[in-house]
Amino acid sequence: MGLAAIMADVEKVEVVVAHDERATLRVGDVFLKIDADRTRTDVEVEAMALAPIPTPEVLWRRPPVLALAALPGMALGRLGEPSPASSAAWAAAGAAARTLHDAPLPPWPGRRLDELASRLDGECEWLVTNGVLPTDVVTRNRQVADAALRPWEPVFMHGDLQITHVFVDDDEITGVLDWSEAARGDALYDLAVLTLGHEEHLDDVVAGYGTDVDLDVIRGWWSWRSLVAARWLVEHGFDPSLPGCEFDVLRARM
Repeated sequence: MGLAAIMADVEKVEVVVAHDERATLRVGDVFLKIDADRTRTDVEVEAMALAPIPTPEVLWRRPPVLALAALPGMALGRLGEPSPASSAAWAAAGAAARTLHDAPLPPWPGRRLDELASRLDGECEWLVTNGVLPTDVVTRNRQVADAALRPWEPVFMHGDLQITHVFVDDDEITGVLDWSEAARGDALYDLAVLTLGHEEHLDDVVAGYGTDVDLDVIRGWWSWRSLVAARWLVEHGFDPSLPGCEFDVLRARM
């Protein structure tokens, strides 16, 4: 399907997200993703082809634009807002994560443990130096994050399994979006990102996942993710201090 054909049947273009690295537009039933880094798009397309769970259909690709078909249903929720999805839908998301993690590893590597620890140290220093968060909140969450920074058995990890990327309909997963961070990594990182800011649904996700998980590691990844995301969010026009978002996640560990 060409862009002219898409535009002929729509009345508006919706900006889903836009910043200086990438933008996503909705044009009718098609999402157009424009990414300045072709490598991220390469990873996304290959990861979707390898993933054993539902993903959007790739309609066409003309770098830097990737056209994807819209997914049926609705997102599992949004950070900072109560989720409209049922416990069964959250459990289905946990089951989908388990199916992905049981799949063969992707051919490309993920981030090393020392890289993750170094990034955390640098972001904590930035938060304190710039007075973005109180020192005691940063220090406490840096300690909590230590639980996640341990060796793990790598799995096929989505890498950014936030709830806005998981679509459900009638308590079934209809697709998972945004695979540009997919790699070999820690299974519990995916579960932590999925439940970030929605701790009340962690039991549902773990039940769907179908095996015991170390909750201290999940909490560690909540802290790690919130600490390292803060600067990027601020610099790209997002507000991690909104109710229920990253700063509240960090304060909850106090």
